[in-house]
Amino acid sequence: MANPVQVHLAIALDGAGWHPAAWRTADVPAHAYFGLRYWADLVAEAEAACVDYVSFEDELTVQSPLPAGRDDRVDLFRGRFDAVQLSASLAARTRNLGFVPVATTTHTEPFHVSTAIATLDHVSLGRAGWQARVSRNPSEARNVGRRTIPEIELPGVTSPTKTKLRAELYREAGDFVEVARRLWDSWEDDAVIRDLPTGRYLDRDRLHHIDFTGFAFSVKGPSVVPRPPQGQPPVAVLAHEPNAFALAARCADIVYVTPTDEHDAARIVGAVRTAEAEVDRRGPALRILADLVVILGPDAADRRARLDELAGAALTSDAAVFVGSPAELAETVLRWRAAGIDGFHLRPGSHADDLIAITRGLVPELRARGALRAEYGSPTLRGRFGLSRPENRYAAV
Repeated sequence: MANPVQVHLAIALDGAGWHPAAWRTADVPAHAYFGLRYWADLVAEAEAACVDYVSFEDELTVQSPLPAGRDDRVDLFRGRFDAVQLSASLAARTRNLGFVPVATTTHTEPFHVSTAIATLDHVSLGRAGWQARVSRNPSEARNVGRRTIPEIELPGVTSPTKTKLRAELYREAGDFVEVARRLWDSWEDDAVIRDLPTGRYLDRDRLHHIDFTGFAFSVKGPSVVPRPPQGQPPVAVLAHEPNAFALAARCADIVYVTPTDEHDAARIVGAVRTAEAEVDRRGPALRILADLVVILGPDAADRRARLDELAGAALTSDAAVFVGSPAELAETVLRWRAAGIDGFHLRPGSHADDLIAITRGLVPELRARGALRAEYGSPTLRGRFGLSRPENRYAAV
């Protein structure tokens, strides 16, 4: 392929890797997974490869392979740090890498999440994003204790209750993101004046009540955190269904999708663009990143078989699982890019093996094909995705 358009590259980090048995083959002491050094080493590896950003998973319940979130297995990796707090800790140890943690819209308050992401953007000097996630797991609801979510994720179960609840959760998520975005704008960029002679720290006219009343929230504002350096940190949404595509089209900057091949990628790209048209999206088009679980290297097939054996079952995922060499993955990337995919959100099967295979194998292969930049350009995450810093919606009032 001549002069391919460059792709965006992000890496999704979680536990010991995305294969449930990854911890059993990694030369990592058990206690290290809950120490900052382990994560700092991973993000340093990603930053050295000039990856756009890393993401961190988060849920309000212990991980489980079952939709309802309850199982008695003792051989699976369990436990996570809070994704936003981990990102903030690691931002201080990096200079260029972006951070896009998950935070749920279902069991938290938009005021809290908006201030946390704004803080992350400040401490990272404009390298923060946020993956807004709807929580449909009953175990998360039981842990928070403020609402009840029935067992709606059981395979093959379709009912009016399930359809209605899903629609309501995504409607709530839309309000949540809108509140967060308004709160980010509730301070104008020059609201803090620090005028020593007059003793005026703030220009009160440049702080704004957002006065939001919607389906699920009523929020007065303003925020307690000044406007983020990016103005609006990029918002990402993982989309598998029409509700999620519509949510992404209305309020996100990045959408994660899960194609199975280049033909499916083209179909999904079409669905994303259709969703944008249906909601009359204004502004830049969604950046479409394909999620892909990757097990890479000359021994990839053997490692996959060994990991599956240790787990007692073949790896399953909402995303496609790629097993092969970095060169083969580079060719897959180019084919999917030609189908309209803007970039890739890669999930290493094992951090110990596959993160390095991405950064030191795939990255050079893509650069050799002219499909990946060799250095960081824009200092902000928005800038790397070709997104300008937006005007404050209240400044023009």
